[in-house]
Amino acid sequence: MDDLRRLLRGLEVFAGELPVFDPAAAPGTPAELFAEWLLGAVDAGVREPHAMTLSTAGADGNPQARTLILKAVTADGWQFASDGGSVKARDLADRPYAALTFYWSPLARQVRVRGPVVREPAEASAADFRARGAAARAEALLGRQSRPLAALDERDAAVREAEARLAREPGLVAPGWTLHTVRPDAVEFWQGDKERRHTRLSYLRTGDGWRKQLLWP
Repeated sequence: MDDLRRLLRGLEVFAGELPVFDPAAAPGTPAELFAEWLLGAVDAGVREPHAMTLSTAGADGNPQARTLILKAVTADGWQFASDGGSVKARDLADRPYAALTFYWSPLARQVRVRGPVVREPAEASAADFRARGAAARAEALLGRQSRPLAALDERDAAVREAEARLAREPGLVAPGWTLHTVRPDAVEFWQGDKERRHTRLSYLRTGDGWRKQLLWP
């Protein structure tokens, strides 16, 4: 463990040239700035820039976090989808609040989104499911996420069966598949700095829009 501690202490952070962030020039809404930063990550060649960590808590208050893919950013908020029987779906049924975290390491940029979560209508959820790739739809159709699995060949056989079913019924939608929207109360943009003079800008929802607030590192 001492070797691991020394290794961790010696790893470089904030390597390479980092972008400049002027919070005074930030747009009026967090969605606009998020789009700018996301496109910047795409242009910089960041792998899977739409991947994010979703954090939830169930009735017992214990937090859970997992990485998944952002589906869209709308005027209402940030969207992701989930099987209705998943742990995340059960957590959201108990406590309909969540936090999203994006981190683009080559740019030393982080975005944190938190607020209440709403379920989108069935037609929007169905459209999201049909837009998924064939393999993703087959896996989601199983409806067994996070349940104990006896062996990998059992998984593979179930997926093949689901693929065959989708070939017969291409319009099929997994029961309980749900598109969720995080409607944020706060969105924070964090720009790292080699000298640890990090820049943090928070957008806080007000009655008629958003208020911007700088935060100490």
